[in-house]
Amino acid sequence: MLILTRKVDEGIVIGDYIKISVVAIEGNKVRLGVTAPINMSIVREELYEAVKDENRTAGKINVKDIDFNIFKPPGEEK
Repeated sequence: MLILTRKVDEGIVIGDYIKISVVAIEGNKVRLGVTAPINMSIVREELYEAVKDENRTAGKINVKDIDFNIFKPPGEEK
């Protein structure tokens, strides 16, 4: 892990296309700005971990246990 000290309006560059800037420091919170290509996904770490956990859980579901009748259009019998 690389540890850096930056001030407001300073930043770091990752590769040729990603820039992370310190926008503000308020108490124990740091606001960061990220500039990256539009095709790159940028997600908060806690959301990324939650999605990974949800995907792991979904992967453990047995297809035989799913009632696909709930997916019929409205008006059709279940």
